[in-house]
Amino acid sequence: MFNAILIDKTDAGYQANVQAIDDARLPEGDITVRVAYSTINYKDGLAITGQSPVVRKFPMVPGIDFAGTVETSDHASWRAGDPVVLNGWGVGETHWGGLAQKARVKGNWLVALPAVFNPKQAMIIGTAGYTAMLCVLALEKHGVRPADGEILVTGAGGGVGSVAIAVLAKLGYTVVASSGRADAEAEYLKALGAGEVIDRAALAAPGKPLTKERWAGAVDAVGSHTLANVCASLKYRGAVAACGLAQGLDFPASVAPFILRGVTLYGIDSVMAPSTVRKEAWARLAHDLTPAKLELIGSRDIGLAEAIQAGRDILEGKIRGRVVVDVNQ
Repeated sequence: MFNAILIDKTDAGYQANVQAIDDARLPEGDITVRVAYSTINYKDGLAITGQSPVVRKFPMVPGIDFAGTVETSDHASWRAGDPVVLNGWGVGETHWGGLAQKARVKGNWLVALPAVFNPKQAMIIGTAGYTAMLCVLALEKHGVRPADGEILVTGAGGGVGSVAIAVLAKLGYTVVASSGRADAEAEYLKALGAGEVIDRAALAAPGKPLTKERWAGAVDAVGSHTLANVCASLKYRGAVAACGLAQGLDFPASVAPFILRGVTLYGIDSVMAPSTVRKEAWARLAHDLTPAKLELIGSRDIGLAEAIQAGRDILEGKIRGRVVVDVNQ
């Protein structure tokens, strides 16, 4: 038996609660992992509350990421005792996820936990931090360099924004952070490495097809009008890596930035990214995210029972940085 959050949808409604589950109910897979930590991401909040159809089959254990130790393996690349981390691949959506003491998954979905991180630190990073690194890699591969100008990070107080700021600052970029809690979060965001903090209101309202060029690049976790305004204010041949939809799924923009300034919009998919990309991202996190910044991002540590309320809180913008779930607590 193991403890897990189980989501079900019945005639009685949509429910999420902590249950003791028999190992025999674990889904198919060639690896069983003893989970140490998971975390609460925005998508987990949507799954737990049912506010968006994230969960595709029921019952479902949520949790789109986890870190732990291989318990049993029928996969050639993994042995019992190996420390591993998992992000995405549909866990918590179509396959039982990480908000549980055990997970059974495909070995090809796993990445070796970098030696510089313990399982808790890996979940302070979590899918949010891994996604932030994918965004940074996209900007680098586009050719955006520190000398090119300011990099904007929207949704800066969240997990993606926090890690993006810390990594970009270490790499020498001048970072401007956009936050809905600009006054309250300014000290925190500047400590991470932001040179300036602006209120999200400057970007959140409907804007013009083109505005004054400012950003050499951007990491956007917000979407909707914010992403449209970011594109409209990118410098010639600038780029934005888009990975979130906190403001909305829509993209109320024009083609003007793309055909008149040659800007590029990169869609960042963290769920189905190939293993080579995942390994590169985690290797770079191990190199470019310093322990001091990781400690600053920090975490609120909670147990499984508290994770349900934390899922609601993240959707309401009440969470700064990371929430790490000790699944054995």
